[in-house]
Amino acid sequence: MTKDEIIEHNIVLTFAFLRQVVKNPSIIEDIADNSIIEFIENDRPIIETKKTKKPDRYFKVKHQFEKVKLLSNTEN
Repeated sequence: MTKDEIIEHNIVLTFAFLRQVVKNPSIIEDIADNSIIEFIENDRPIIETKKTKKPDRYFKVKHQFEKVKLLSNTEN
């Protein structure tokens, strides 16, 4: 996948997530302001990159977005 394709794909996921949040606002009740969200897809591996900030919350992409708690992710 090219960089542009990855960016476009992430934009599509973001808008799909926002549509679901509009339908069900409780999805974001426990997400603090300024949190970093990352989407996890079954057919795409999580790629470790050097980021200055790591995601606070992960959402598994299925037909609907589902919050995922990772063992290495410490929640406040």
